[in-house]
Amino acid sequence: MRDSLRELTLTRFREFVREPEALFWSLAFPIVLSVGLGIAFRNRPAEIVHLAVVGDSAAARAAQDALGKSSGIKAERMEPPQARLALRTGKVALVVNAKIPDSIEYEYDDTRPDSRMARLLADDAIQRGRGRADPQRVAERYVRDPGSRYIDFVVPGLLGMGLMGNGIWGIGFTIVDARRKRLLKRLMATPMSRAEYLGSFVFSRFFLLVLEVFLLVGFSAIAFGVPVRGSLVQLAVICGLGALAFGALGLLIAARPRTIEGASGLMNLTMMPMWVLSGVFFSSENFPRAIQPVIHALPLTAVNNALRANMLRGAGLDVVGPELAIIAAWFLVCFVVALRIFRWR
Repeated sequence: MRDSLRELTLTRFREFVREPEALFWSLAFPIVLSVGLGIAFRNRPAEIVHLAVVGDSAAARAAQDALGKSSGIKAERMEPPQARLALRTGKVALVVNAKIPDSIEYEYDDTRPDSRMARLLADDAIQRGRGRADPQRVAERYVRDPGSRYIDFVVPGLLGMGLMGNGIWGIGFTIVDARRKRLLKRLMATPMSRAEYLGSFVFSRFFLLVLEVFLLVGFSAIAFGVPVRGSLVQLAVICGLGALAFGALGLLIAARPRTIEGASGLMNLTMMPMWVLSGVFFSSENFPRAIQPVIHALPLTAVNNALRANMLRGAGLDVVGPELAIIAAWFLVCFVVALRIFRWR
């Protein structure tokens, strides 16, 4: 490595370390987010559904007895005005109206998922209390092994999101700010090349990449038992290639803008679709099949899929070869185009 490239890389690293906001958003924020999501979606017993039973007839008493035998339901007898107020304020998810003999009426908001679920649970309990016999016996087996939980799904997505933010925001803002302050104009007089200047930003990200991956993956494994079933070396390869791709994308975005506002708009325009489509917090397969080819061509989708395959399934590089090819293509294309269109002023 030439002396100029080494010094430029060290300069980029010092600039980043001296910005506490950048350190927080790149290193601490993914951990804070994983803590919140891990607590929210932790393994816990099924929630109790709160219902209100209206009426003083024999049918109402029979309905409340049947509901009381269900372990997932808590039914309370209420007067009609009290029950409707409780439904409007969210204290109960369903009102069971049994004032008319041999007739049950369910009052609920069908736009609320908890109310729709309460309706199914309540009707099943009441029908069983009336003697309904199910023709088919069923059994239940709960799967709560590490690797199948929501926190296991979301941690690789947070890691991919962190790689993207570190590369695009960290590099893009630094270059545009230097151009705005006319620092790039001064650097033109030095013997360094354009490739060395841009390459120093990409290389500097590797120092922080090790710390970012170690903190998030290590913390998630210790705090929530998130598995890392694949090779750590192969995980490092995936993260390293992803960092290169997002770093090159950040260089491309920052190649022309002269103001922070203009660069910020381009960065948000680039990252927002990937936050939504690339499966950070939920599976990208939820979107229509017609746009799946576009989604799978996005760099964040490829990084997230490769990370999940390595961490959760133990897949090797041969399995995630298509994803790595997509990531490498983004790196090469973005870096070459950035070199051609980059301007100092």
